[in-house]
Amino acid sequence: MVSPTSEEEKREAMARLKATIVVLVGASAGLITLSGGGSLVQIGVAVVVGSVVGTALLAYVLRIL
Repeated sequence: MVSPTSEEEKREAMARLKATIVVLVGASAGLITLSGGGSLVQIGVAVVVGSVVGTALLAYVLRIL
């Protein structure tokens, strides 16, 4: 039988979900830049800026919920 999920497990799962959202938005920005023919520097900048935007998006979503 499966035991109920502990609070610690819920916090860990939520932290992983938050990190995944930020990584996906950052990677998406990098892949869009790559498909547009960007240089490695441009791709790197896009990933960093995309990660910042992902963090801001996550903060906004958490605030409105």
